[in-house]
Amino acid sequence: MNLGDVRAAFAEFYAIDEELGRGGMACVFRARRRDDDATVAVKVIRPEISIGIGYKRFRREIELLMRLDHPHILPLLETGEAGPFLYYTMPCAAGESLKARLVRTRHLPLADVLAVASQIGAALDYAHAHGVLHRDIKPENILWHEDRWMLCDFGVARALEAAAPDSLSPSGMVIGTPQYMSPEQGTAGKQLDGRSDLYALGCVLYESLAGQLPFTGATPQAIIARHVKAPVPKLRLARPDVPEHVEAAIEWMLQKKPRARPRRASEAVERLATTPTR
Repeated sequence: MNLGDVRAAFAEFYAIDEELGRGGMACVFRARRRDDDATVAVKVIRPEISIGIGYKRFRREIELLMRLDHPHILPLLETGEAGPFLYYTMPCAAGESLKARLVRTRHLPLADVLAVASQIGAALDYAHAHGVLHRDIKPENILWHEDRWMLCDFGVARALEAAAPDSLSPSGMVIGTPQYMSPEQGTAGKQLDGRSDLYALGCVLYESLAGQLPFTGATPQAIIARHVKAPVPKLRLARPDVPEHVEAAIEWMLQKKPRARPRRASEAVERLATTPTR
């Protein structure tokens, strides 16, 4: 997907300014709407994923996600087709992503990590109560916008799966990011619930404190295998100043079996923030 082709396809409705980034699912561009000159982020589904996707089903799924209304969820604005491309738009975040901040600083102060946990946890509790899972929580999808942390791309992975379950499954493609996948998601479990998102958030919090991921490997398959079988590395070995109760709370989120994790994000956030009395 090159910038020239995208500019040509979107020329009638959007002026594409620049590419902001690309991942396994989509490329994102800064753009200005032709009708009102508003700046938005346009996420264009990668062609190898969009082949065979039922556009009407995808649009219906995205329109359902547009109803999510929470101060820590970056809203989806619209969806459509532009030439050969499927896309959706959202506000263009004014600040950097958590990923960019971690690249710049390696790890965060404890207070900042607790703020990420509290704010993104609130977004998860709201969405889960409305029957929506994220399925791709990672630092790239946590953005600083309007003086708070916001979660973007909510439910889009599910929308892609719902729109093209047959075209994605035979190739073995799993929508998500192996470094942050729960064991059940990484092994293509069908009955995912909110505790899968909590596992991914636990990976993000671990990385934000330790400056390294809890599980790595040479291939996506090797990473998933470590999520499934390897014990959680002790956070305090990488970051000794982290309180014991914070380490324990993140380990709780990273339990292999969903039933052993918190039921809701608010339970994990409370455990993270509460110093045990002795």
